[in-house]
Amino acid sequence: MGLRDEFLLDPEVTFLNHGSFGACPRAVFERYQEWQLELERQPVLFLERRLDELLAGARQTLAAYVGCDAGDLVFVPNATAGVNVAAWALGLQAGDEVLSTDLEYGALDLAWEHVCGDFGARYVRTPIPLPLTSAEEIAETIWSGVGQRTLVLFLSHHTSSTALTLPVAELCRRARERGIRTVIDGAHVPGHLPLNLRELEADFYAASCHKWLCAPKGAGFLYVRRELQSDVHPLVFSWGYEGDDPSFIARHEQQGTRDPSAYLTVPDAIEWQREHDWDRVRERCHALARRAAEELGLEPVVPGRRHGLYGQMVSLFLPDDAPSDLQERLYDQHRIEIPVAEHNGRRLIRASFQGYNDEADLERLKAALAASV
Repeated sequence: MGLRDEFLLDPEVTFLNHGSFGACPRAVFERYQEWQLELERQPVLFLERRLDELLAGARQTLAAYVGCDAGDLVFVPNATAGVNVAAWALGLQAGDEVLSTDLEYGALDLAWEHVCGDFGARYVRTPIPLPLTSAEEIAETIWSGVGQRTLVLFLSHHTSSTALTLPVAELCRRARERGIRTVIDGAHVPGHLPLNLRELEADFYAASCHKWLCAPKGAGFLYVRRELQSDVHPLVFSWGYEGDDPSFIARHEQQGTRDPSAYLTVPDAIEWQREHDWDRVRERCHALARRAAEELGLEPVVPGRRHGLYGQMVSLFLPDDAPSDLQERLYDQHRIEIPVAEHNGRRLIRASFQGYNDEADLERLKAALAASV
């Protein structure tokens, strides 16, 4: 059985949008359902007497995978939730600045605008010129926005609509030297790009496991540097605050009745990818993304074969006269699921290649674009 058959995706649809919501392998999804059934059969036993130990085991496996100690990360539903937790913990004051870019995920732009607005701080979005030429150019452009009032640097490790890998290690290093806090949105990283949180040394790192790691929907994590954890509180205050000195883990894990099944399935997703030689799968998918950049006849956001600036996703600029309903046409007429977005007045199409994709999917996209653009 090939990898395509391992997933539950509709076989009639060419799915090139793994970057938006991901897809869960059949075996991992079945394990997720087993956890749910176990919860329903013995809810009190599961939630009151077993859950702490089960979550600790899942955190241990995830922490080993992302390169940190298990006591330094907690499960959250998604990267957006994790960034929100971090944003409220920063101690922003009137006049402070949160420096970012114009490449960030829209939901988190809205979150930062709201949080900064509450404290009288400013959310500063540095424009990044596209197409790119080098990681060094990105780093210098972002760092040029640092000023006397910069308290926080917020960046995507890998951007959403533009599908770019930003030089977060270099920028985290510079920020540490200046005493600037770093908050990294790693929604697209686990399962997609190498990640070692000890080496990266970000202050906060939020990520989703239900994207490229292929865990069930609603599984993510927030890593917090240990010396900052005492000031980091969940969005829900509950039983985790019982006692005189509640721990970072207890505060975030004990938030009332929730279904933890997606969290508990993360180790199964990690193991499933290991069993399927996922390093090789990623290389194959990157090769498909590179071919898409070279063969679709559209201007790529990352020109040429610049190493390290993109992974299994590639974004390309659409011509000005491309149909306004291109995304709908590609789905309705060609059964291709692929997103179209706008960035600074120009439209982009983003192709994601996951293990279930192959050369035939690229050829279908190529033919559909030739007929539609």
